[in-house]
Amino acid sequence: MSFQAYLDAIEDKTGLTPRRLLDIAKSRGYDSPDVKAGVILDWLKEDYGLGRGHGMAMVHVIKEGPKIDSKHVGTTGSHRDESDTLWLDGKANRPH
Repeated sequence: MSFQAYLDAIEDKTGLTPRRLLDIAKSRGYDSPDVKAGVILDWLKEDYGLGRGHGMAMVHVIKEGPKIDSKHVGTTGSHRDESDTLWLDGKANRPH
């Protein structure tokens, strides 16, 4: 599953865009360097029912931003992505 597909699935499951979840995380201080991934995973599981894989995708976005390693961009592997920048503003708004 591509990184973007994880974010799309998070939107389907929660009804919130990744950008909205990022905003909520920031308002709670989860983007602080001293906040550990486990704290964020617990929050995402408790409030939104997200499992570890989907939660870790959001942890990356919260801690590192929307840029991802370009090694999978344009590949045919299971973790392929079309871009090294993830779209956070919802599937319906994604440029084609």
